[in-house]
Amino acid sequence: MLGFLLIIVTTVSIIGYAEIDYVSNQAYNQNYQRMESYAETLGELASSQSQNGTAELSTDFLNKLQFVLRGDDVHFRIFNAKNEQIYPATRNRIQLSDRVLSTLKRGEQIRIRNNNLQRSYIGRTKDAYTGVLVPWMNGTKMIGVIWIGSLVKNVEKPIYMAKRNLLNALMVTIIVGLILSFILSYYSTTKIKSLSRATKKVAAGDFNVQIKNKGNDEIDQLAENFNRMVRTLKKSDEEIKAQEKRRDQFMADAAHEMRTPLTTINGILEGLQYDAIPEDSKPKSIALMRHETTRLIRLVNENLDYEKIRNNQIMLLKTKFDAVKVLKDVQTQLRQNAQKANDELVLDVPATLPTYADRDRFTQIIVNLVQNAIQFTHDGRITISGKRIDHGTEFQIKDNGIGMNKEQTKYIFERFFKADPSRARLGTGESGLGLAIVSSLVKQHGGKVKVESEEGKGSIFTVILYDKGFEQFVNKKDD
Repeated sequence: MLGFLLIIVTTVSIIGYAEIDYVSNQAYNQNYQRMESYAETLGELASSQSQNGTAELSTDFLNKLQFVLRGDDVHFRIFNAKNEQIYPATRNRIQLSDRVLSTLKRGEQIRIRNNNLQRSYIGRTKDAYTGVLVPWMNGTKMIGVIWIGSLVKNVEKPIYMAKRNLLNALMVTIIVGLILSFILSYYSTTKIKSLSRATKKVAAGDFNVQIKNKGNDEIDQLAENFNRMVRTLKKSDEEIKAQEKRRDQFMADAAHEMRTPLTTINGILEGLQYDAIPEDSKPKSIALMRHETTRLIRLVNENLDYEKIRNNQIMLLKTKFDAVKVLKDVQTQLRQNAQKANDELVLDVPATLPTYADRDRFTQIIVNLVQNAIQFTHDGRITISGKRIDHGTEFQIKDNGIGMNKEQTKYIFERFFKADPSRARLGTGESGLGLAIVSSLVKQHGGKVKVESEEGKGSIFTVILYDKGFEQFVNKKDD
């Protein structure tokens, strides 16, 4: 409010000062011109009646003229060529200084703003006068000098009026400025306080805050940016909570997965220690311990493998090979798992399928995707297909299992995420890392991976691996 008021008062003061200066100069200039006009008229009359190079005006005429001009508070004095005051008559000898007289003899006029304040050429008077000293010339010869002036107070009347008007205007401006400043300040501070309250709520963890704004000024733009920021923070907070939830679920699952084989191994070891296991059952028990140990190693290896992949700590040895042989090996390797779920594992590929990738990591990608399909498909059909596309090779793993909704497909490639934890079976990707590993490996290859799914109808995972020299080009174009 003080800022607005200061600007208004400063502006009015500058304008007022300029106006008073202008009015003052105008008032004095007009008075000078009027006095000079009187002096020149009298000078012409004196010049026409001059004798022996001296101005001659009758005293009676001058008295009458002084009487007439007295109504305007105009007074004059006349000096002859000898620098003697000849009107009005005085006993005291009043003369002009030699410097002033020299200036006047050159035909130059002298303006006196206030004879009681500045250096006086005619002496000080009871009332301050402003006027002019004008030489009367006859050709190049000075025949007399007249000083004619009027009261300063009369000349400054319009100046006093301008000052009074300015003071009134300044008072009105201050009052109006206070009112306007208060309104504008209240309008602005209300918005700022609203922003402050909203900021405190966000700091307290409330991301549902939105500030109403009309977008008319900078504060409204700030409010809109604040709203956009809060929406982003809310989205990030929801994502963090979802990640935390998946992490907690993973920790619970991992603990469960590790506890089960450890309990089994511990029980068998105790049985062996105390000869509680019959001799004919020992080979079976040892085989069970080995199976459970393998599960633990696989769980640990998956986590270590994912961290290496995510941090770009693996070296890809990319070569060009025929993917058909790899896909057939995967089909053979996982057929038994598919049969356990009563699934049919089908391969639909051309005779040859040139692919540019790290062969071992490519095998890992396909195995993880097929295992994921087996995990969520029962009494169904899983199809592994592949084909060439422009500058690359496309692979699809299609199943008719339980499928996923849109929310699940959104996070399916995230670490620890399980589309349906209740349906997960031991030994087939129960760690929740398989698809995360797939996504990271495909990205490192410079390729793409996506999923299309519908609940109750199954899912289609598509992987595209580009030929040599096209990986970065495609990625930049997609970005």
